[in-house]
Amino acid sequence: MKNIEAKETYLYNPDLPFVKEDFAGNLFKNGRFYNEVKRAQPKFADIFKWQTGNRPQKEEKKKDRFQLPFLPIDKNIFQTKEDVIIWLGHASFFIRINGVTLLTDPCLGNVALLQRKVKLPCKIADIQGVDYILLSHGHRDHLDIPSLKKVTRHNPKAQFLLPLKTTSIVRKAAKNLCQEAAWYQQFALSDAHADKVKITYLPAVHWNRRGLTDYNQTLWGSFWIQAGEQSIYFAGDTAVGPHFKAIRETMGTPNIGIMPIGAYKPPVIMKGSHVNPTEAVEAFNELQGKIFIPMHYGTFDLSDEPPGEPLREVQRLKKEQILKGELKALAVGEIFRF
Repeated sequence: MKNIEAKETYLYNPDLPFVKEDFAGNLFKNGRFYNEVKRAQPKFADIFKWQTGNRPQKEEKKKDRFQLPFLPIDKNIFQTKEDVIIWLGHASFFIRINGVTLLTDPCLGNVALLQRKVKLPCKIADIQGVDYILLSHGHRDHLDIPSLKKVTRHNPKAQFLLPLKTTSIVRKAAKNLCQEAAWYQQFALSDAHADKVKITYLPAVHWNRRGLTDYNQTLWGSFWIQAGEQSIYFAGDTAVGPHFKAIRETMGTPNIGIMPIGAYKPPVIMKGSHVNPTEAVEAFNELQGKIFIPMHYGTFDLSDEPPGEPLREVQRLKKEQILKGELKALAVGEIFRF
């Protein structure tokens, strides 16, 4: 990573190529990264009112008995060579594409005070053969140190593909090889994989904080995974923004879009961090994707909407033909072959 950290500079990994010619790296000013557009941020008064006031859907949320469908995984699937996507809950996916095995944002147990609402569909020890662990950003429900320790114990050769300045966090969990990228930089995969898959780090509208004093000191983003004509877009956490159009213009259209649909209420708190279901569908349509796989709902209780509302809304948008692609809502543990 470029080490010049003046009051304002643009950071990137000088060892990685850019896929977008007019992108100079990520703005890093006074020790913080910034979005390309101004992100809606709640005021203290908004947060106080939310925490102390009446929540409109409180009773509806209590009465919603939605549970994510669950399918236990036969551990032998982790040893095969077929192309699969398996949802492990939240933003965690096991992906094998063209013989290369990926794991996204592994958060495989409880996180701090957050209890999983659906159990992991396999033993962590069953998840083997992982070549790359993709971490979209540093929030604890995406970068979970206990999960990383357990995963790397069974995958000691797995490499981490990371946003800028995230290596120091990952080092608390594992000594595995780490590679950082700015937006629109393509990771350098091993010789055994370089001709099979290309992985590019891309923008998102989001933010980062793990403690009291580290606000936006690490980057956030999304991933594009390309294997021949097959492509997967993993959106990470994001609010609305012009980056979806820019991604399509730079990368093309994804066969599969893995899109977040939960944690969006109340809007005054969440709109600068997460898309709601309608916004997720609009983003997917902007990308002109073919298959919509929803994530980031039902696994943890992160916000005020009833647990089943995100999926019901996406299903309604599909029924009304607003969602232009195919909807594939996976059960936790379901094996999607493509």
